[in-house]
Amino acid sequence: MTTTEPGQESRNDTLAMQAASLDFGGGAGVFDLTLALPPGAILGLIGPSGCGKTTTIRLLNGIYGVTSGEVQVFDKNPQAFTDSDKARIGYIPQHSLLYPNLSAEENLHFLGGIYGMPSGERRARISDLLEFVELAEARKRLARQLSGGMQRRLMLAGALLHGPDLLFADEPTAGIDPILRARIWDNFRELRDQGKTLLVTTQYVGEAAYCDRVAVMRRGRLVTIDTPDGLRRQALGGEVIHIEVDSSRALEVMQFFEDLSQVKHTERKPGEPGGVLVFVEDAGQELPALLETLKEHKGITPLVAEPYLPSFDEVFVRLIQRSEATQ
Repeated sequence: MTTTEPGQESRNDTLAMQAASLDFGGGAGVFDLTLALPPGAILGLIGPSGCGKTTTIRLLNGIYGVTSGEVQVFDKNPQAFTDSDKARIGYIPQHSLLYPNLSAEENLHFLGGIYGMPSGERRARISDLLEFVELAEARKRLARQLSGGMQRRLMLAGALLHGPDLLFADEPTAGIDPILRARIWDNFRELRDQGKTLLVTTQYVGEAAYCDRVAVMRRGRLVTIDTPDGLRRQALGGEVIHIEVDSSRALEVMQFFEDLSQVKHTERKPGEPGGVLVFVEDAGQELPALLETLKEHKGITPLVAEPYLPSFDEVFVRLIQRSEATQ
């Protein structure tokens, strides 16, 4: 997919923010947000609770207005949306809006009535959507009898009932187990593949892997926005090779690599006495040459030598630490 850099938003983007701020006073709010999302893509908005993710969604769906900067969704200010503009958006809020004493099917019929959908159209859409979110067998169960994960999937079905082009999902996987989280992300990726555009907020850093682009937030500001692979490169300053040698020679190996021009720096790998992380520009290209040089000059053949792919938790921590160091 096309990756649009901040300050280069395209008129084809489904949504865009340019230096958008909403200042609640006392340091609360969101500030100088610049991002863009083209059609048919997933943007993950990741950060700790209270960092401004929900406020950002509320700016994009027109609940709030900016105090400075610009917000555009479908090339319009969301606060100027007509009813037909609003009908192009689906929204899954953090907290349940289900009626506990209505069945799963009845909840969706009620929503369809609010959207003004004819009963025949409602029935067809509800049947398809319950299949899509794997709740067809639970259609007659009361909402209060559904598990937390099932309730979140029912809310997803409700948000899709009117066929929106853009879906906002505010922490849709919060508090549910990893298997159900993966199932919800399967639904999101299928929607993306159908041409829908999604903005999904989450506190689960590992969910960055499911997105096309990822925006990292901290204290109301964007730390960075990039593809998942781009985030790794940002956090690591390039790519990394994992070398494991006898623990008695790990320091020697680190010092040897530090003197090579193609090596940016080295680190010990936490929890691995003989583990060394070697930071380079291109791990695949540099690995064979480094192994040959290490063997030739030190007579060492590593026990392990492979490109290192850090978890997104590690990526997130490194990005936040870098952000703090530059403030």
